[in-house]
Amino acid sequence: MPPHMTFFCELEAAQLEVLFESGQVIATLQKLDAGVALAIRDFSTERAAVVRRLNEAGIPVTAWLLLPEEEGYWFNLDNAPLAVQRYQDFQAWSQNEHLKWLRIGLDIEPDFRLITALKEGVMPALRFIFSTASHRKKRFASARLLYRQLVEQIHNDGYEVEAYQLPLILEERRSRSFVLQRWLGVLDLEVDREVLMLYSSFSRPWGDALLLSYGKDAQNIAIGSTGGGVDLEGVADTRPLDWQEFSRDLLIAGLLKPEVAIFSLEGCVQQGYLEKLIQFDWQQSVQVERRKYVLVQQVRRLLAAALWILERPWLPAALLILMVLLQIRRKKSN
Repeated sequence: MPPHMTFFCELEAAQLEVLFESGQVIATLQKLDAGVALAIRDFSTERAAVVRRLNEAGIPVTAWLLLPEEEGYWFNLDNAPLAVQRYQDFQAWSQNEHLKWLRIGLDIEPDFRLITALKEGVMPALRFIFSTASHRKKRFASARLLYRQLVEQIHNDGYEVEAYQLPLILEERRSRSFVLQRWLGVLDLEVDREVLMLYSSFSRPWGDALLLSYGKDAQNIAIGSTGGGVDLEGVADTRPLDWQEFSRDLLIAGLLKPEVAIFSLEGCVQQGYLEKLIQFDWQQSVQVERRKYVLVQQVRRLLAAALWILERPWLPAALLILMVLLQIRRKKSN
């Protein structure tokens, strides 16, 4: 049985109107029985009009909350008060426009300004990480509390909450570490649904192995990218998935989970993939090279071990001191 598909859509209001103006995209989504996770980049009447059209067509819509780029764009430990205010503004806009939502999505990623720094080089990015990490230490606990309160508020308003997370959060969690959260500002947040962003287009040629490895451990998964989204030129491989790669990822995801999120709707439309999905053969076989999969598994274990040690830097030092003392004692006894 094909998995239920939800398509991320991250367009500006004007582009969003163009995407949905003909009605063909909505008709195809209906045929696929698919949903849309719509980026709330503004509170415009144009965006509200598109949401109403999706509501009227019976297409489930998730509100994917985002901040302005100058405020970090994605939600993280550095902009917790802004995230809370953003939800309040969203709720007022949604009620005023009489919009219906399946759930609320929180995109947990580092500050957008880190992407800008990475475009300038490794050293500017490291300077940004260290400068923000030093300030983050002071507000770490309070920011985490604000996000927990935000989830509680969303629940009180009658919505489920889902979080879009980077895959490394699994290693952070497994090692009982806060290293990545302190360094990058990401947040291990307890929500109703967690979706790992497993975009193989950014990790060629290891993308399929990463998808299989992390997909097995994930609650829910998102695949991509078929194009669109923020400009990552100079930071990651920005080539969208070709049809063969996209088909492979769909088949892997379909074997692993009953639901799959796809980034992005606009990329699928532009590439001509959306219509192809109507007749897509979900019974095709798919293979991932064993050598790549085993290597990814090994790297993940090493990463988890490294995070465990970094969270407890005193332990290796204590073991070293103990070994030295034992050696001294042994020499004295001889």
